[in-house]
Amino acid sequence: MAMFDLPLAQLRDYRPARVEPDDFDAFWSGTLTAARKHDLAAELMPYDALLPGVRVFDVRFAGYDGQRVAAWLLVPATASEAVPCVVQFIGYGGGRGRPHEWLLWPAAGYAVLVVDSRGQGDGDTPDLPGDGTPHHTGLLVRGVLDPEQYYYRRLFTDALRAVDLAATLPEVDPDRIVVAGASQGGGIAQAVAGLHDRVRAALIDVPFLTGFRRATEITDSHPYQELSVFCATNRDRIEQVFRTLSYFDGVNLAARATAPALYSVGLMDDVCPPSTVYAAYNHYAGPKQMQVWPYNRHEGGGTFQAPVQLPWLRDQLT
Repeated sequence: MAMFDLPLAQLRDYRPARVEPDDFDAFWSGTLTAARKHDLAAELMPYDALLPGVRVFDVRFAGYDGQRVAAWLLVPATASEAVPCVVQFIGYGGGRGRPHEWLLWPAAGYAVLVVDSRGQGDGDTPDLPGDGTPHHTGLLVRGVLDPEQYYYRRLFTDALRAVDLAATLPEVDPDRIVVAGASQGGGIAQAVAGLHDRVRAALIDVPFLTGFRRATEITDSHPYQELSVFCATNRDRIEQVFRTLSYFDGVNLAARATAPALYSVGLMDDVCPPSTVYAAYNHYAGPKQMQVWPYNRHEGGGTFQAPVQLPWLRDQLT
């Protein structure tokens, strides 16, 4: 895949007008207020992962509508006091995985809370009660005709409640909570940074869920293709679709975020096109830095990104 989007000089200035409903803030305030009426009812069950360098807990807590959400909590075994916590979100179709997949942050001295994505991965967190079958596709358009029923209202609420949970854990310094993720996880981290005042810093890699309309117009790659096919089938509901998506668009959410953020972008990314990433980045209201990977696609920096993140995060947290 060669570069297909705007050249880098134009991307750096690309700041499209935001399109958002008048009740955007009321929608999210009401959503989070309703979720917080449910006690977190957190369960932290020690889990023997045969990893002596970390303490591992299998976690459950109340997310959207009080529904139970799974997570892993990993804490450095040598920690003698509360430590910073990275709340980690997952890419589209994936779940929380297994504890050994998440050793980077504990090795760096941080706790990590790895939040399952409802209805995705291996099915540890059903999307809705009684619906235990995990999905790999289709969730981008699930309920897309109504913002109250849209899938990402539930998923973003789970993510916001995960930050609430992290702030209550005795192992965690509540003033040093970081949100992180790539692709869908990056989009979730971006949303939480815009909606939660506990976030100290955000690591937002090749974010999905941002610039929806432009994405459908310039790429036919999955998952944005799900929206394109839905709109092609429902020709008379296109504006209804994009009105719903405006409540969840990273461009609008980034404009409300004030915590320092480190972004990354792949200039040959046909899954989350560079202009959609820069649209959110250029509207991001807090201090920010962009790591550009000129010849990479949706993998972005891959294993090269962590050596960029670690010193940046150290500087934000000290």
